[in-house]
Amino acid sequence: MRIGVIKETAAGENRVALTPETAKKFTGLGYEVVVQSGAGVASSCPDAQYTAAGASVASSAADALKDADIVLKVIAPTADEADLMKSGAIVLAAFAPHANDNLDTYAAKGLTCVAMELIPRITRAQSSDILSSQANVAGYKAVLMAANEYQRMFPMLMTAAGTVKPARVVVLGVGVAGLQAIATAKRLGAVVEASDMRPAAKEQVESLGGKWLDVPMSDEEKAKALGTGGYAWVPSPEYVRDQAVIVDKAVSNADIVITTAQIPGRKAPVLVKADTVAKMKPGSVLV
Repeated sequence: MRIGVIKETAAGENRVALTPETAKKFTGLGYEVVVQSGAGVASSCPDAQYTAAGASVASSAADALKDADIVLKVIAPTADEADLMKSGAIVLAAFAPHANDNLDTYAAKGLTCVAMELIPRITRAQSSDILSSQANVAGYKAVLMAANEYQRMFPMLMTAAGTVKPARVVVLGVGVAGLQAIATAKRLGAVVEASDMRPAAKEQVESLGGKWLDVPMSDEEKAKALGTGGYAWVPSPEYVRDQAVIVDKAVSNADIVITTAQIPGRKAPVLVKADTVAKMKPGSVLV
């Protein structure tokens, strides 16, 4: 059985779907692995490492995908990439089916598409959970990017010339990415506040040293949030109004704002309005 891996073509995408270490595991199991030349360069995985792992290096995407029974990608294939695959191939990638215009192309080609981001988060499937691993990276990197852009320091500094207050960081959305963002910002010395639609997230935020931005909830809303995991429930107009007021106040006073809130299968909610951004301090950073 042949596994094909090609270079990601999406703008700004530096990841590769298969590392040399994993390629070695596949070749050890008897699979034939073909990797497009340069596919891993942006991830510091040169062609020589794939060759040493027992994989073959193809000069083009077409050669890497030719006769491939399984195709591994980070981002869902474009229509042109799908045309290079053989009918009946199995494709593993992040497909974002709610926003993918190429589903009909995949179907016409007879591809079996496995949306890795939709695999249930259960114990048996933990090794295939791409959402948690990538969210961890995103939350960590978001704070580092903000720190790089922020013109002042994160921690409080006490000098003979005076005291510099610590940076105020607001994290909106306390899933895996949000929790990692809180932990990273706290390690850098910032004062952190966070908000989420799940009441259960309060304990997680406080365990990391963050302050919980509390939005009043009715008993009915609390029951709804607990029953659905907090991601898909539709809040009342009163909750939306109260949340907007609290977020507006917190964000207006923040130096750094990290937004990680999202709803699986739907467009991420817009929690920071233009009016609120206009109130933010000069030099503040929004990620």
